[in-house]
Amino acid sequence: QVELVESGGGSVQAGGSLRLSCVVTDNTSSTCSMGWFRQAPGKEREGVAVIFRGSETTFYGGSVKGRFTISRNSGKNIVYLQMNSLTPEDTGMYYCAARKFCSPSTSAFVAPSYNYWGQGTQVTVAS
Repeated sequence: QVELVESGGGSVQAGGSLRLSCVVTDNTSSTCSMGWFRQAPGKEREGVAVIFRGSETTFYGGSVKGRFTISRNSGKNIVYLQMNSLTPEDTGMYYCAARKFCSPSTSAFVAPSYNYWGQGTQVTVAS
């Protein structure tokens, strides 16, 4: 069984930073891809950043590239999302997700391909 618990959301001013954490409980080490998705009111869920276990290869959505960094503490099984230079467009519910496979990498941001989801943490960026 895999469980994901996010934390670290909150409200910040534009230009500020936040770090999200996702504690991954994976007793059978069955997950390969771990990532962050977000969803704003009235919009579809979009991929933000993904990391592959083992190779530690990372992928970023176009709107966050250069501002967000995904990383993984393998010893503690925690996935982080460091978010810098936040803008109001970054506002939304952020979800941690995991799936059993890594390849193909072209599916890294396909939300339905993820088997496990956290409950989400709200990020609000004021202008």
